[in-house]
Amino acid sequence: MVYIAIIIGCVLGAVVGFNSPIVSYTYSNYLAIAIIAALDSVFGGVVATIKKNFDLKIFLTGFFGNAILSILLTILGEKLNVDIYLAAIIVFVGRMFTNLAIIRRYYLEKWSNMVENRRKKKQEQKEVKEEAKD
Repeated sequence: MVYIAIIIGCVLGAVVGFNSPIVSYTYSNYLAIAIIAALDSVFGGVVATIKKNFDLKIFLTGFFGNAILSILLTILGEKLNVDIYLAAIIVFVGRMFTNLAIIRRYYLEKWSNMVENRRKKKQEQKEVKEEAKD
């Protein structure tokens, strides 16, 4: 169910992205940090789904909360003439890589177990055939 929502979101984002006007340079920092914050929440949601403790309320509040906080940091940084949004980018991207590592390990382990089970099943079938010949 979650995977279907992710696929629909990706397709919808691609369609909107190809048909939307170009974002001006003035707002590009805001959009970039909001996208990174949203992606961090999506990766966190996938990890929560894998760990079987996904909660929609936590996901939605994190999704919008992270995006709003990062945009506010960008505004504050512009007022102070300091690139504070870079700190948020470093944190979000670091968490994204951590979550991606968890996702990757989960699916590698799942794939390895599947391959191992197939190998064992073939070995058992081979042993049964050999016993039948005797």
